[in-house]
Amino acid sequence: MKTFNKTLIAVSVALASTQTLASGFQLNSQSATGMGRAFAGDAVIADNASVLSRNPAAMALFDKDAISFGLTYADITVDVKDVNFAGGAVDLGSIDDAGSSKIIPNIFYIHPIDDKFAVGFAAFSNFGTGTDASSLSKSLPAGSPAPYDLLGETEVTTVNFNTSLSYRINDMFSIGAGVDAIYGEGRLTRNMGTTPLVDVDADGWAFGGIVGATIELDKDNRFGISYRFSPTVNVKGDVNTITSNTLPNVGKVNVATSFDSLDVPLADIFQFAGFHQLTSKFAVHYTAQHTQWGNFDQITAKDGVATILPGQTGAGMSMDIGDKALKEYQWKDSWLFSLGGTYTINEQFTVRAGYMHDQGVVDEISSISFPDSDRNWYTAGMSYNINPQNTVDFGIAYIKGEKVHLIENSSITGIGPVNAITESSGMYYSVQYSYQF
Repeated sequence: MKTFNKTLIAVSVALASTQTLASGFQLNSQSATGMGRAFAGDAVIADNASVLSRNPAAMALFDKDAISFGLTYADITVDVKDVNFAGGAVDLGSIDDAGSSKIIPNIFYIHPIDDKFAVGFAAFSNFGTGTDASSLSKSLPAGSPAPYDLLGETEVTTVNFNTSLSYRINDMFSIGAGVDAIYGEGRLTRNMGTTPLVDVDADGWAFGGIVGATIELDKDNRFGISYRFSPTVNVKGDVNTITSNTLPNVGKVNVATSFDSLDVPLADIFQFAGFHQLTSKFAVHYTAQHTQWGNFDQITAKDGVATILPGQTGAGMSMDIGDKALKEYQWKDSWLFSLGGTYTINEQFTVRAGYMHDQGVVDEISSISFPDSDRNWYTAGMSYNINPQNTVDFGIAYIKGEKVHLIENSSITGIGPVNAITESSGMYYSVQYSYQF
């Protein structure tokens, strides 16, 4: 049995982040209208109920009930090339596509109670991903050394259930606040041949919140600001690893370790948005968003029990090992900047386009299991107004990440530094239906 340290689950969670094409493992997929304009101005434009995902105060801009629901299809490509170790003597080859495709749904409903208060309900996702890099080790003969701790399958999903309330102070100012009930689930595996090194199947709930405000200078110029408080999600289920531990009175042995749950901290999100109707047909809008990925400091495994594997001194003996910080991260807070334009062709058709620059979060320590980089988004969209009440929206985005040369140390004895080149890109396709009562 090769030697593994306690970072395996944390490495798995980090690998999950390669597929989202947004900073960390954050998603930008909440609406087709937002997609078409690179989410520029989305915290204040309020052209349909999906504004609830960005700023609860913007509900005050509605005088009628509104509902929106849609789907986003994310087609992500993550290329992992020239993976090698032992100074290049062992070449694991490449993967043309380690990413996976996803369908991401959403639904939003806003109900104005009177001319002061409005309430809203929503279900959408802010975080999630999926990758599979296990094929890099399949070309090697059975029993050959390989960085199995860096290779495997990962699926992470969160769903945000939001309830919000807004209050119009006067014609210029509105405020809002909401509660987020966040459901998270994950499936993480790392295998050395037929030996499961990491096997995680867990889910759980946590609660966060959001506050926001809008400023309306006049009907053609307004600003929005919001701050989303993201919790630490505790996921429970089957959390099992095989590791090498030094136990009292026994020494260094290989053990099967099971934990009751994992604590995974999510990032707080601040954003500022502006909207300006320059002419009767053309508007510009923009967003600056700050995501506090510095809060994602470590993955903590809770209430661990270690059992010595057969064939060793003390085989079968178990002992409680408590909570473990599986891995510490040196992530940095990141900024997202987007600029968009909307042009109204006629009463039936509206078109939009946008550009977004999204900063990566990895700081001084790079990782093959997290090929993060700055990304550029190029987007376009269209609205078809069937009538004043019914609208269908379409959005499309092309996302391009930078090529990254990485070096990472495997936890397996004798492997040493592993080199790779990673590059990610993707296409998002979004459709949405909106109805104003």
